Amino acid sequence: MSSSSKPPMSGSKNTPKAKAKKARVNPRAYSSVVVDGKDRAASRAMLRPVGFSDADFKKPQIGIASTWSMVTPCNMHINKLADKACSGVDLAGGKGVIFNTITISDGISMGTENMKYSLVSREVIADSIETVMACQGYDGIVAVGGCDKNMPGCLMAIARLDRPAVFVYGGTILPGMHNGKQLDVVSVFEAIGAEANNKIPLKELKAIESKAIPGPGSCGGMYTANTMASAIEAMGMSLSNSSAQAAVSEHKLEDCEAAGKAVMNLVKKGITPKMIMTKKAFENAMTVAIALGGSTNLVLHLLAMAHCVGIKLSLADFTRVGKRVPMLADLKPSGRYSMADLIEIGGIQPLMKMLLDAGLLHGDCLTVTGKTLKQNLAKVKPYPGAQDIIRAMDNPIKSDSHLVVLKGNLSPEGSVAKISGHEGLRFEGRARVYNSSDAALKAILDQKVKKGDVVVIRNEGPKGGPGMQEMLSHTGAIMGQGLGNEVALITDGRFSGGTHGFVVGHITPEAHVGGPIALVKNGDRITIDAKSRTLSMDVSAKELAARKAKWKAPKVKYKRGVLAKYAANVSSASEGAITDQF
Repeated sequence: MSSSSKPPMSGSKNTPKAKAKKARVNPRAYSSVVVDGKDRAASRAMLRPVGFSDADFKKPQIGIASTWSMVTPCNMHINKLADKACSGVDLAGGKGVIFNTITISDGISMGTENMKYSLVSREVIADSIETVMACQGYDGIVAVGGCDKNMPGCLMAIARLDRPAVFVYGGTILPGMHNGKQLDVVSVFEAIGAEANNKIPLKELKAIESKAIPGPGSCGGMYTANTMASAIEAMGMSLSNSSAQAAVSEHKLEDCEAAGKAVMNLVKKGITPKMIMTKKAFENAMTVAIALGGSTNLVLHLLAMAHCVGIKLSLADFTRVGKRVPMLADLKPSGRYSMADLIEIGGIQPLMKMLLDAGLLHGDCLTVTGKTLKQNLAKVKPYPGAQDIIRAMDNPIKSDSHLVVLKGNLSPEGSVAKISGHEGLRFEGRARVYNSSDAALKAILDQKVKKGDVVVIRNEGPKGGPGMQEMLSHTGAIMGQGLGNEVALITDGRFSGGTHGFVVGHITPEAHVGGPIALVKNGDRITIDAKSRTLSMDVSAKELAARKAKWKAPKVKYKRGVLAKYAANVSSASEGAITDQF
């Protein structure tokens, strides 16, 4: 490419992928525009102080998107992982350049108004990675993420850019221990509820708080981070077995170096994300995450990622795939084991081989190894016979998906329930309505929520919150008070991957735009039915119409800044709560 040529833009037909079909692959299709030719001398001059030599200007440039920060233990080690990925690029003949993006912590901000920024951060991460990559003209990317929003944010940017890419998961935390029992962050949230209900003393809460988070890594159950890491590996955008590794381990360091080498292979072959992130690859991601008992946030994030890569994905696809995929993993939050326990018996690769052999995965999907999923799994050995973490196909925990899309007069556009089977398949109770997350949490901790209640938390949707706060503090308090099987909670907000119990989130249309959840009154009978896939209230259409006629749209809560911009642009949760809707 001549020095006067313009770089191909994200989504353009003039991309390296399109060119590869017509001619040989140009591994420097983007960076050459920035550094080649006499007229680019100033650009080269700027790059010399940051480590470029004459030889480096002739190499493909690979952006290493690091989400390192000391904000949260999920990301505190990622600087070392980014260094390893950069080393892998350099060893394979490229020039790695590390840059940073933000992270926030759901676990720290949970239960406060600050948590409204959590989902918003996904868009900020995606936008910032896209901005640096496109501006600097990097030919490929290794993105290293370690917390819930990092992962979909990285993949959304990767999808928009469509340049050779590998995602690296920062790895899971090791469990804390107290009185011989494994702990994680959810243990603390549930202990808060237990102490509030006088089930444990304050000193016990303090002990659990002090021991639950022993070091770096993402939350240790099959919560959102481990769910998304597993889904991304199943999709083919991470190296084989990279999702089931401890954050502090030699395996994780080796994985990062291998990712750097792998992206150089993709650059040389002209393999880009759109060749990997196909509709069938998204179905593979759903399948593995369902089998593992993953987070409801999977639905929101896969919808967003699919939009960015131009794949038509809807709630109906989750129902279609979910009907044929069993839940096999006995993992927290609803089960007994941690991600560290799963790593000990072989991680998710043997599970993927089981699903492939059962005809539930598309083995012909291309992956970042340059090989198909079937080829990657060819030599994978089964789990050891004595383990009980992953059930056999003929002995599932639940015969179909625990992620159930519900519709009805309370959620005509859809909602997402997490029903593992432990809670039963149906719940009917009286509505106890709260117009904010804060009001609901106070009532729960004050023990105002009783057996048979359906807690309704509204005005917490993408626009109404804005930002779809997670309700882990609420569900943790309910579980800690021993009401997990006797109280349900529904919301137009969302749930942490650590949530368990009878819960329904992502209710659409949301209350802020006049959805039926805005019309619920205290005492209305609400039914959650996983068999019929319905969420309904025992209120006539005539009565609902009368309530709607009296309903007034709430005032805008934020008039400037990030939350105002997000609320003005965000789509419905049923579309992934995305801000680039074009």
